Amino acid sequence: MKNPYLPTRTSKLHAGAKGFNGASANTQKEKSTSKETVSRKSFGSDDGDDDDKIPEVVMERMIVRILSYVGVPLITGIAFLQVFGIVKEQNLWDVPLWLPALTTFITFGASALGIAYGTLSTSWDPEKKGSVLGFEEAQKNWVEMWREEEDSKSLVSVE
Repeated sequence: MKNPYLPTRTSKLHAGAKGFNGASANTQKEKSTSKETVSRKSFGSDDGDDDDKIPEVVMERMIVRILSYVGVPLITGIAFLQVFGIVKEQNLWDVPLWLPALTTFITFGASALGIAYGTLSTSWDPEKKGSVLGFEEAQKNWVEMWREEEDSKSLVSVE
C-alpha cells in the first residue's frame, strides 16, 4: 500500500550528466585526452610524464623538514592544551576560554603551514644541503615555483 503523504520521486539520474560548461562528461574526457596527446607530441614525451623527477635525497630532506615543521607546532599545541587543563583542574588559575582557543588556532595553523614551508625551505639541489631553518632556500624556491607557474600558463595560452 502506497502512503499518500510521502512525496513521490519524479526525477531520474542520467548517465553522462553535463557540467558547468554544458558539455557532457564524455565530451570533456575526449577533449582532455586530445589536449594531453597534443602536449606530449609538442614536448617529445612518449611516456606521459612531463614533470621532472624529484631526486631521492631531496625527497628525504623534504619529508624530514615537513615532519619537523608540522610536528613541533602540533606537539606544542597539544602540550599547551594539557597544561591549561591541568592548571584549571588544580584551581591554580581560571584559564579564560579564549586562551586555549587562541593557542590552538596559532599552533595548529602553524602546523598546517609547516607542510608548505617544509617543502619550500628544502634545497632542491641534490648536492646542496641548505641551512637549518631554510630561509634562503624558501625565498629562492618561492620565486622559482611562481616562475614555473607563469611559464606553464604561457605554454597553455599559446596552444
